[in-house]
Amino acid sequence: MATHWTLGCDATDPHRLAAFWAAALGYVAEPGYDDPDGASIIDPNGRGPAIGWLRVPEPKSAKNRLHIDIRVAGEGPWDLVERERLIRARVPQLVDLGATVVREESYDGALGHVVMLDPEGNEFCVA
Repeated sequence: MATHWTLGCDATDPHRLAAFWAAALGYVAEPGYDDPDGASIIDPNGRGPAIGWLRVPEPKSAKNRLHIDIRVAGEGPWDLVERERLIRARVPQLVDLGATVVREESYDGALGHVVMLDPEGNEFCVA
């Protein structure tokens, strides 16, 4: 049996990042978690891990060593045209939530993923 786990993150504004990632991932605020210096979100279907943020005084200063990939096309194998359509549809939604586009990566002529930054500059990919 797999172990339940939480991805713990640092943030300047934990509630802002929790709100961004809840919208990006279809998560919800963790019931009963009420901390002015922390925030936690959960998968409402209970499949994905919880993600929590704690307030830290220092800003992000280097490339993250861990990042989230938002897999809009689900599990492969994929129809590459449909997968690209799904990626291109999701990116502007994330920009509207406060993300920034960094670059697109293609493999063998097909869109592989889009590298983005969350509202505090943490890298993530939409694939």
